Amino acid sequence: MREIVLDTETTGFEPDDGDRIVEIGAVELKGHVPTGRTYHQYINPERSMPQGAFEVHGLGDDFLRDKPVFAAIGQAFLDFVGDAKLVIHNAAFDMKFLNAELRWCGLPGLPDDRAIDTLAIAKRKFPGSPASLDALCRRFAIDNSSRVLHGALLDSEILAEVYLELIGGRQPDFALSVGVGAPGAEAEIGTWRPRPRPEPLPSRLTKEEAAAHSAFVEAMGDGALWSKYG
Repeated sequence: MREIVLDTETTGFEPDDGDRIVEIGAVELKGHVPTGRTYHQYINPERSMPQGAFEVHGLGDDFLRDKPVFAAIGQAFLDFVGDAKLVIHNAAFDMKFLNAELRWCGLPGLPDDRAIDTLAIAKRKFPGSPASLDALCRRFAIDNSSRVLHGALLDSEILAEVYLELIGGRQPDFALSVGVGAPGAEAEIGTWRPRPRPEPLPSRLTKEEAAAHSAFVEAMGDGALWSKYG
Protein backbone atom coordinates (compact mmCIF):
# COMPACT_ATOMS: atom_id res chain seq x y z
CA MET A 1 0.00 0.00 0.00
CA ARG A 2 1.45 3.34 -1.08
CA GLU A 3 0.68 6.55 0.83
CA ILE A 4 1.96 10.11 0.45
CA VAL A 5 2.33 12.23 3.60
CA LEU A 6 1.87 15.78 2.40
CA ASP A 7 2.00 19.39 3.58
CA THR A 8 1.65 22.76 1.88
CA GLU A 9 2.55 26.31 2.86
CA THR A 10 0.40 29.14 1.52
CA THR A 11 0.16 32.92 1.44
CA GLY A 12 -3.07 32.87 3.44
CA PHE A 13 -6.25 30.95 4.13
CA GLU A 14 -8.51 31.22 1.08
CA PRO A 15 -7.62 30.49 -2.53
CA ASP A 16 -10.84 32.20 -3.62
CA ASP A 17 -9.44 35.40 -2.11
CA GLY A 18 -6.29 35.12 -4.19
CA ASP A 19 -4.10 33.17 -1.77
CA ARG A 20 -1.68 30.73 -3.36
CA ILE A 21 0.57 27.78 -2.50
CA VAL A 22 4.23 28.69 -1.98
CA GLU A 23 5.66 25.31 -0.97
CA ILE A 24 4.78 21.61 -1.21
CA GLY A 25 6.54 18.83 0.70
CA ALA A 26 5.69 15.14 0.53
CA VAL A 27 7.08 11.85 1.87
CA GLU A 28 6.37 8.43 0.36
CA LEU A 29 5.34 5.47 2.54
CA LYS A 30 4.94 1.86 1.42
CA GLY A 31 3.36 -0.54 3.84
CA HIS A 32 3.51 2.28 6.45
CA VAL A 33 7.30 2.46 6.08
CA PRO A 34 9.13 5.53 4.66
CA THR A 35 10.87 4.63 1.41
CA GLY A 36 13.22 7.62 1.35
CA ARG A 37 11.49 9.13 -1.69
CA THR A 38 10.35 12.70 -1.18
CA TYR A 39 8.93 15.59 -3.18
CA HIS A 40 9.77 19.19 -2.36
CA GLN A 41 9.03 22.33 -4.36
CA TYR A 42 9.01 26.06 -3.69
CA ILE A 43 6.51 27.93 -5.87
CA ASN A 44 6.24 31.50 -7.04
CA PRO A 45 2.75 32.57 -5.90
CA GLU A 46 2.63 35.38 -8.47
CA ARG A 47 1.65 37.78 -5.70
CA SER A 48 3.33 39.42 -2.72
CA MET A 49 3.63 37.49 0.49
CA PRO A 50 1.61 39.05 3.35
CA GLN A 51 3.88 40.57 5.99
CA GLY A 52 2.82 38.03 8.63
CA ALA A 53 3.76 35.13 6.43
CA PHE A 54 7.46 36.05 6.49
CA GLU A 55 7.74 34.92 10.10
CA VAL A 56 5.65 31.80 9.57
CA HIS A 57 7.38 30.43 6.49
CA GLY A 58 10.75 32.08 6.50
CA LEU A 59 10.00 32.89 2.84
CA GLY A 60 9.84 36.24 1.16
CA ASP A 61 9.18 37.83 -2.20
CA ASP A 62 12.87 37.88 -3.13
CA PHE A 63 13.31 34.20 -2.30
CA LEU A 64 10.26 33.10 -4.29
CA ARG A 65 10.69 35.39 -7.28
CA ASP A 66 12.80 32.96 -9.35
CA LYS A 67 10.85 29.83 -8.35
CA PRO A 68 8.54 28.13 -10.87
CA VAL A 69 4.82 28.92 -10.91
CA PHE A 70 2.41 26.13 -10.03
CA ALA A 71 1.45 25.51 -13.67
CA ALA A 72 5.07 24.58 -14.38
CA ILE A 73 5.26 21.92 -11.64
CA GLY A 74 1.65 20.74 -11.37
CA GLN A 75 2.04 17.66 -13.58
CA ALA A 76 5.27 16.61 -11.88
CA PHE A 77 3.47 16.82 -8.53
CA LEU A 78 0.60 14.67 -9.82
CA ASP A 79 3.09 12.17 -11.23
CA PHE A 80 4.74 11.86 -7.82
CA VAL A 81 1.53 11.31 -5.85
CA GLY A 82 0.05 8.98 -8.48
CA ASP A 83 -3.02 7.20 -7.12
CA ALA A 84 -1.75 6.97 -3.54
CA LYS A 85 -3.73 7.96 -0.49
CA LEU A 86 -2.75 11.40 0.81
CA VAL A 87 -1.99 11.71 4.54
CA ILE A 88 -2.53 15.35 5.57
CA HIS A 89 -2.99 17.18 8.87
CA ASN A 90 -6.19 19.22 8.51
CA ALA A 91 -6.71 17.76 5.05
CA ALA A 92 -9.57 20.05 4.01
CA PHE A 93 -7.24 23.05 4.03
CA ASP A 94 -4.49 21.56 1.84
CA MET A 95 -6.91 19.79 -0.51
CA LYS A 96 -8.76 23.07 -1.03
CA PHE A 97 -5.58 24.81 -2.12
CA LEU A 98 -4.21 21.94 -4.18
CA ASN A 99 -7.44 21.51 -6.12
CA ALA A 100 -7.73 25.25 -6.71
CA GLU A 101 -4.19 25.40 -8.12
CA LEU A 102 -4.76 22.29 -10.25
CA ARG A 103 -8.04 23.71 -11.56
CA TRP A 104 -6.46 27.05 -12.47
CA CYS A 105 -3.87 25.37 -14.67
CA GLY A 106 -6.28 22.88 -16.26
CA LEU A 107 -5.07 19.74 -14.48
CA PRO A 108 -7.29 17.05 -12.91
CA GLY A 109 -8.14 17.54 -9.26
CA LEU A 110 -7.58 15.21 -6.32
CA PRO A 111 -10.75 13.53 -4.99
CA ASP A 112 -11.41 14.41 -1.36
CA ASP A 113 -11.88 10.73 -0.46
CA ARG A 114 -8.19 10.12 -1.18
CA ALA A 115 -7.23 12.20 1.85
CA ILE A 116 -6.53 10.68 5.27
CA ASP A 117 -6.91 13.48 7.83
CA THR A 118 -4.55 12.97 10.77
CA LEU A 119 -6.19 15.87 12.61
CA ALA A 120 -9.53 14.04 12.53
CA ILE A 121 -7.84 10.78 13.62
CA ALA A 122 -6.18 12.53 16.55
CA LYS A 123 -9.43 14.18 17.66
CA ARG A 124 -11.24 10.83 17.60
CA LYS A 125 -8.43 9.05 19.42
CA PHE A 126 -7.79 11.76 22.03
CA PRO A 127 -11.07 13.69 22.42
CA GLY A 128 -10.68 17.02 24.18
CA SER A 129 -6.88 17.03 23.91
CA PRO A 130 -4.78 19.38 21.76
CA ALA A 131 -4.36 17.90 18.29
CA SER A 132 -1.89 20.26 16.62
CA LEU A 133 1.20 18.72 15.05
CA ASP A 134 3.37 20.11 17.86
CA ALA A 135 1.00 18.73 20.51
CA LEU A 136 1.07 15.28 18.91
CA CYS A 137 4.85 15.38 18.76
CA ARG A 138 4.89 16.02 22.51
CA ARG A 139 2.41 13.20 23.11
CA PHE A 140 4.44 10.68 21.12
CA ALA A 141 7.88 11.99 22.19
CA ILE A 142 8.79 12.84 18.60
CA ASP A 143 11.68 15.28 18.29
CA ASN A 144 10.49 18.39 16.46
CA SER A 145 13.16 20.73 17.81
CA SER A 146 14.22 21.65 14.27
CA ARG A 147 10.71 22.95 13.55
CA VAL A 148 11.54 26.57 14.38
CA LEU A 149 9.99 27.78 11.13
CA HIS A 150 7.22 25.95 9.32
CA GLY A 151 8.48 24.10 6.25
CA ALA A 152 6.46 21.76 4.08
CA LEU A 153 9.00 18.96 3.74
CA LEU A 154 10.06 19.03 7.39
CA ASP A 155 6.43 19.06 8.49
CA SER A 156 5.70 16.11 6.19
CA GLU A 157 8.58 14.11 7.67
CA ILE A 158 7.37 14.86 11.20
CA LEU A 159 3.76 14.11 10.24
CA ALA A 160 4.82 10.74 8.84
CA GLU A 161 6.12 9.81 12.30
CA VAL A 162 2.96 11.12 13.97
CA TYR A 163 0.74 9.24 11.51
CA LEU A 164 2.51 5.95 12.19
CA GLU A 165 1.99 6.46 15.93
CA LEU A 166 -1.68 7.34 15.44
CA ILE A 167 -2.34 4.10 13.58
CA GLY A 168 -0.53 1.93 16.10
CA GLY A 169 3.19 2.51 15.78
CA ARG A 170 5.70 1.72 13.06
CA GLN A 171 4.77 -1.22 10.83
CA PRO A 172 1.44 -1.80 12.65
CA ASP A 173 0.64 -4.84 10.50
CA PHE A 174 4.29 -5.90 10.05
CA ALA A 175 3.64 -5.48 6.28
CA LEU A 176 1.80 -8.83 6.28
CA SER A 177 -1.18 -7.28 4.53
CA VAL A 178 0.75 -5.38 1.87
CA GLY A 179 -0.45 -6.63 -1.47
CA VAL A 180 -1.32 -10.09 -0.19
CA GLY A 181 -3.23 -12.02 -2.82
CA ALA A 182 -2.89 -9.22 -5.35
CA PRO A 183 -1.05 -9.41 -8.65
CA GLY A 184 2.56 -8.44 -8.17
CA ALA A 185 2.31 -8.88 -4.40
CA GLU A 186 5.64 -10.68 -4.25
CA ALA A 187 7.37 -7.74 -5.88
CA GLU A 188 5.60 -5.32 -3.53
CA ILE A 189 6.73 -6.98 -0.28
CA GLY A 190 10.05 -8.23 -1.65
CA THR A 191 11.47 -11.66 -2.37
CA TRP A 192 14.40 -11.55 0.03
CA ARG A 193 14.84 -14.59 2.25
CA PRO A 194 17.52 -15.16 4.91
CA ARG A 195 20.27 -17.57 3.96
CA PRO A 196 22.48 -19.74 6.21
CA ARG A 197 25.74 -18.14 7.22
CA PRO A 198 28.69 -19.44 5.17
CA GLU A 199 30.55 -19.93 8.46
CA PRO A 200 28.79 -20.47 11.80
CA LEU A 201 29.36 -17.82 14.43
CA PRO A 202 31.88 -18.90 17.07
CA SER A 203 30.42 -20.02 20.37
CA ARG A 204 30.44 -17.36 23.08
CA LEU A 205 30.11 -20.04 25.82
CA THR A 206 33.25 -20.37 27.95
CA LYS A 207 34.68 -23.75 28.99
CA GLU A 208 33.79 -22.99 32.58
CA GLU A 209 30.17 -22.20 31.66
CA ALA A 210 29.89 -25.41 29.59
CA ALA A 211 31.29 -27.49 32.45
CA ALA A 212 28.92 -25.88 34.97
CA HIS A 213 25.94 -26.59 32.70
CA SER A 214 26.96 -30.24 32.26
CA ALA A 215 27.29 -30.67 36.01
CA PHE A 216 23.88 -29.05 36.54
CA VAL A 217 22.20 -31.39 34.02
CA GLU A 218 23.96 -34.46 35.45
CA ALA A 219 22.73 -33.59 38.93
CA MET A 220 19.13 -33.63 37.63
CA GLY A 221 19.34 -37.34 36.84
CA ASP A 222 18.44 -39.39 33.77
CA GLY A 223 14.87 -38.03 33.68
CA ALA A 224 15.98 -34.51 32.75
CA LEU A 225 14.84 -33.26 29.34
CA TRP A 226 18.40 -32.31 28.45
CA SER A 227 19.43 -35.94 29.03
CA LYS A 228 16.61 -37.29 26.84
CA TYR A 229 16.91 -34.94 23.89
CA GLY A 230 20.56 -33.85 24.05
